[in-house]
Amino acid sequence: MRPAYSAHDPDRDYANGDFIPGAADYPPRWEADAARFRAALGARAGIGLPYGPGARQVLDLFHPQGEVRGTVVFVHGGYWKAFDRSLWSHLAAGPLARGFAVAMPSYTLAPEARIGAMTAEIAEACRMVASRVAGPMVVTGHSAGGHLSARMGCADLDLPVVRVVPISPLTELEPLRATAMNGVLQIDEAEAAAESPARLALRAGVSAHVWVGAEERPAFLWQARVLSEEWACPWTAQPGKHHFNVIDDLADPQSALCDTLLQGL
Repeated sequence: MRPAYSAHDPDRDYANGDFIPGAADYPPRWEADAARFRAALGARAGIGLPYGPGARQVLDLFHPQGEVRGTVVFVHGGYWKAFDRSLWSHLAAGPLARGFAVAMPSYTLAPEARIGAMTAEIAEACRMVASRVAGPMVVTGHSAGGHLSARMGCADLDLPVVRVVPISPLTELEPLRATAMNGVLQIDEAEAAAESPARLALRAGVSAHVWVGAEERPAFLWQARVLSEEWACPWTAQPGKHHFNVIDDLADPQSALCDTLLQGL
């Protein structure tokens, strides 16, 4: 049941599943599709490669057939407190078909880790992947992973990343401090300032494009638009897409999303 309407209810603002028919069916479908994809990839899938000492500081690295043109790093969502890399493997299909390796890291979740620590982990994952795969690196991610992918393009980090394409990202963290989930996340004023991509500059030499579903919650459309304005970068609100299916086109090498992801590379 959807929460009752209130113009000042931040929990309702960010309750994606309450507004998506069959929302509970998505995670098991993602998990099954991802498992089939990994099995079909065989030796081209490097599974559970450590990039740090923590239990969740591991990534999967998928290799294309033939010459490698570069790397796409995909960071999963789940409001920084749910899921791991294993549900999204099938989304690597699009970039792989276009000659890019794809890395999918897990990272330590809340409440064990703060968001700032997650940023540092994904940065370390990017450095590890760059040491293994030559060519340009693009970082993308969805929802909370969209936030972390945007952070990889911020000027306070020195990373071998040339492009970021955050998908349905959380870019200004202040509104989340008023949600119930902040009891787990523990975002305070200082962390909202330090970890909101919309308050940070885009690093010189990095290009960006923000992607969001046109049928997402108004708060997510706002979050996407805010980052595009602050970074003076393009944004796309894809017609017919909501928060759970906006990532599907990553699996299609001919999709507009894949074209945008790899633009200029």
